[in-house]
Amino acid sequence: MAVELDQSVPAFQAEATSGKQISLEALKGRQVVLYFYPKDSTPGCTTEGQGFRDHYAAFQATDTEVFGVSRDSLKSHENFKCKQAFPFELISDKDEALCQLFDVIKLKKLYGKEYLGVDRSTFLIDKDGVLRQAWRGVKVPGHVEAVLAQAQALSKA
Repeated sequence: MAVELDQSVPAFQAEATSGKQISLEALKGRQVVLYFYPKDSTPGCTTEGQGFRDHYAAFQATDTEVFGVSRDSLKSHENFKCKQAFPFELISDKDEALCQLFDVIKLKKLYGKEYLGVDRSTFLIDKDGVLRQAWRGVKVPGHVEAVLAQAQALSKA
């Protein structure tokens, strides 16, 4: 069952870059941004990641942890993170557990062919583990700034 706004996010654990295990329980007391993207090193995903990278200090100032999530392997993530100098971890969701939890796998079309892919989406979880904001079908320009504004507002609430 997918997470809904103003509901507690079920506990999860996931493998991330730098050999880290990410768990929602360990992040209690901090805000969390999970941004789901289709594929490492593609133009839109690179631009979006660079936006989060470039605003990372501002997110940290609001006590907000940022994580990128895709179905790519940890090896692919490590290369992408290193090449782009991302200061945050990337979560490998090869089994699609997080994708299903946040309902981001959607039917897409490319050159007339249909396939199941990750719908670019971002979620803001408050310090108590409650989903406070969801952006689905994200267009990259201006998106990171909108997420940051919400994180700042939530941290003051």
